[in-house]
Amino acid sequence: FNKFISILGQNGVKRIETTDKPLDTDYHEAIAVIPAPSEELKGQILDCVQTGYTLNDKVIRHAKVVVGE
Repeated sequence: FNKFISILGQNGVKRIETTDKPLDTDYHEAIAVIPAPSEELKGQILDCVQTGYTLNDKVIRHAKVVVGE
């Protein structure tokens, strides 16, 4: 599996980061909105349901995420 990921990376495929990031509709698709556990987490990504990928800086699959409101 790691070899496969390495080969994809060598060919320009990158994983879209979601950890502790605000929602960016260019890269993320919000599939659910839940109450944020704290005020500073409003508008932030709380969970990633499906990883997204870019190929040479173009999105080939948006990351599906859960956002706090």
